Amino acid sequence: MSFSFPELPYAYSALEPYIDAKTMEIHYSRHHKTYYDKFMTAIAGTELEQCTLHDIFARISHLPPAVRNHGGGFFNHNLYWQCMSPNGGGQPGGLLAEAINCHFGSFEDFKTAFSELAATHFGSGFIWLSVHEGRLEVSSTSNQDNPLMDVVEQRGEPILALDVWEHAYYISYQNKRPEYIDAWWHVVDWQQVEIHYLEALQRQ
Repeated sequence: MSFSFPELPYAYSALEPYIDAKTMEIHYSRHHKTYYDKFMTAIAGTELEQCTLHDIFARISHLPPAVRNHGGGFFNHNLYWQCMSPNGGGQPGGLLAEAINCHFGSFEDFKTAFSELAATHFGSGFIWLSVHEGRLEVSSTSNQDNPLMDVVEQRGEPILALDVWEHAYYISYQNKRPEYIDAWWHVVDWQQVEIHYLEALQRQ
């Protein structure tokens, strides 16, 4: 298994006015790239180079903190970028929409639960929509942890990620995290999230 640093699937300015170009540039080329570089250093020369991220996270409690922190940062940001698009926003369709309605009551109920968790999460971390034993669940993790890790209480296969570290939004929104969350819904790529959902179902 070889790990490569993915290209951003759109221009730095593509998500404006919701996420500004300077934030995107710093977040992707500095924060995300640093997580990747340090993850590669942490696993260099070990058997982890031949493992998948899923396998690594499944036993992360037995691995060095650098693998947990930087491997998590690498994976979490990959998913975060994938779940956004300049053509995003609106509501999901297809099987994902049916699942959201089934497990949360309605899209608006899901959106409210997700947004409230994101707004009230203490400190840095990520908010997730995950598949767990066929069900959709919303959860949060601190720092660069994610629901695939065996150290996380609420586990699952993440299909949607929201970064609530301040570096994800401070230039435009300062300490107004709820405004960033409201803006982020305008760029969520529901078609891509549905692809993640169908892939997660196949793995469970």
